[in-house]
Amino acid sequence: MQKNVGGYDRIARFVVGPILLIVGLAAIGGFVTIAAGTLGAVLVAAALVVGAVLTVTAVTQKCPLNRALGIDTYRGPSATEADEEMKAGRPS
Repeated sequence: MQKNVGGYDRIARFVVGPILLIVGLAAIGGFVTIAAGTLGAVLVAAALVVGAVLTVTAVTQKCPLNRALGIDTYRGPSATEADEEMKAGRPS
């Protein structure tokens, strides 16, 4: 899969992802109360999953949902530019 996450999209994922992970872990540890009962457990689980997904997609710069929707915010060298650099002996 080609990289499709970059720019402000990647920065937002790097900020929001870890924050959601911290909030979810804090709720599990009892430091923060999100909601009581089953709703609270669902919200904590959702925060952890979404935070992990955002963090991983920010690090790898690859997002399957972006690919499915045709969204590409990555502005690195295109495949042809990277191929030309490799042929010229310049690593990208």
